[in-house]
Amino acid sequence: MTANDVTTAARMLYEADKAGKQCGLISSAFPDAKLQDAYRIQDALIDMHYEAGRSRIGWKIGLTSRAMQQALGITTPDSGVLLDNMLFKSGDTVTEGRFIQPRIEAEIAFVMGADIAGAGHSREEVIAATAHVAPCLEILDTRILRADPDTGKARIITDTVSDNAANAGIVMGDKTHAFNAHDLRWVGAIVARDGVVEETGLGAGVLNDPVTGIIWLLDRLAQFGKGLQAGEVVLSGSFIRPVEAPAGSTFVADFGAFGRVDLTFA
Repeated sequence: MTANDVTTAARMLYEADKAGKQCGLISSAFPDAKLQDAYRIQDALIDMHYEAGRSRIGWKIGLTSRAMQQALGITTPDSGVLLDNMLFKSGDTVTEGRFIQPRIEAEIAFVMGADIAGAGHSREEVIAATAHVAPCLEILDTRILRADPDTGKARIITDTVSDNAANAGIVMGDKTHAFNAHDLRWVGAIVARDGVVEETGLGAGVLNDPVTGIIWLLDRLAQFGKGLQAGEVVLSGSFIRPVEAPAGSTFVADFGAFGRVDLTFA
C-alpha cells in the first residue's frame, strides 16, 4: 500500500468512529493489503486520535485463543492501542450510542510498574516489571462492517488490525493483586448478561499463560523501537468468546476471589 492508501484507509476508520456508522471492509477497498500494511493503517489511525487530543494509556492483545485464530486463519495474536477515553470502571453505565456494535470479553489486565522494552524477555522479567494484575472487561467495537452486504465476504485479519484490533474500551475491576497472589492460568470468570451465564473461561485459554501474550507484545513492539511504560495497562487477551452487548443489557463478570466487573449499556 502507498502512503496515500494508508492515510485514506485510516481516515475511513476515523470518520466511521466519529460518525458512529460503519465503513466498508478495508480488505475490499485494498485487497492487496498485507498484515504489515494493516498495522501501518492502525498507526495512522491512532495518530489521528492523538492529533484530536487523545493519549495512550496502554495496549491490548487480541486473538490469543486457538479458536479465534483458527476462525481468522492465522497463527499469531494481534495488538491495538488503549486511549484515555476508553477507560471505564466497574459499575459504570455506557451511554446510549457510544458504540456501534459493542461486544464484551473477559480478561486479566496487567498494570506495568516499570518500563520494559526489547525482544526476548523472559517470563520472570515481565513479572518483575508488573506492578499488579486485575480483572477486567474489554469492550470491542467494529468501525468496519463485519461482512460486505453485497458479496457476503467476511472481514479478515487486515480489517480487524487496521481497526485498532477492534478495541473500544476497557472496564477495570474492583480489585488489584500482586502477580504472585494467584496462578493466572487458573484465574477464571463467569460472564453473565442480564442474569444469564453466557460464557466461562480460564486464564490458560490465553496462550496457556497470560504472560506469554505480554512477551509476544514486547517482541512485536521491539521491531519499531517501542516498549511498555510504567503505569500503562496491558490487556493480556480474552479467555472467552465475545458476547454481544445490545442497548439495555447488563453484564456481571464474576472472577471469584480475583474480583468482579459490572457494566451496563444504556
